[in-house]
Amino acid sequence: MGIKVTRDMLDRYRKLKQEIPVLELELLMMKNTEAGLGNDTIFDYQTGYPRPQSVVGFDQKKYDRREKVLERKKEKVKAMDQWIDDIKDGQTRCVFRMFYKQNMTWKAIAKQIGMPHNEDYPRLHIRDAYLKKCGIK
Repeated sequence: MGIKVTRDMLDRYRKLKQEIPVLELELLMMKNTEAGLGNDTIFDYQTGYPRPQSVVGFDQKKYDRREKVLERKKEKVKAMDQWIDDIKDGQTRCVFRMFYKQNMTWKAIAKQIGMPHNEDYPRLHIRDAYLKKCGIK
């Protein structure tokens, strides 16, 4: 993938991954419950004069908008996943995967890589050093 990763994208990645299941559930609820029903007003001219009438039905436009948002979020997550998987150095890739994909804390990551007494090590010396080397601000 030819995406230009920024620090802002990385910062939003974890939140983005959490939003996807929520959107999927919302779309499912729209399809299977009354949550997808919308209300619109039309004018009835049967008497020769406009009379407002309420029409209730499935809100397809709202559903389609939410579906597009979900697809865009999935594409961003997929691109970021690919970027993380393409990191050449094994330890760096592992740290990025644990923090961004598995939502682990820096303390847990430090313990995993054998630095249990220095939770800043994976963040400063592995992640931040890699981002600096790549010119990602």
